[in-house]
Amino acid sequence: MGEREGFSPVFFQSNHEGALVDRIHQAGDEGISGIVANLGAYTHTSIAIRDAILAVGLPVVEVHLSNVYSREPFRSRSLIADIAAGVIGGLGPVVYRLGILGLLDCLEQRKQDPAPH
Repeated sequence: MGEREGFSPVFFQSNHEGALVDRIHQAGDEGISGIVANLGAYTHTSIAIRDAILAVGLPVVEVHLSNVYSREPFRSRSLIADIAAGVIGGLGPVVYRLGILGLLDCLEQRKQDPAPH
């Protein structure tokens, strides 16, 4: 998929909030175009991750393997969704592919209309 779409994905996984914050900032410094993120429980709790996303200004697509709205009520609250380019969830592992496609579309739209979104 990466070669066909003309991009080179970079993968990162950590269970540690600080490592995720550091990687988001590093992505901004490296000139990475956007982020597809499954932040797990940090979606509902991490102001630090939210602030890092806002600081780097990269488009983010939030993804979840499960349908967070069919689970415990606290899981339907996202600290990321309102600053994300999009949110995809509940479809299992295909959310990563859909997230990449959504991010690529978002980046293409920004090329055509560079005004802030």
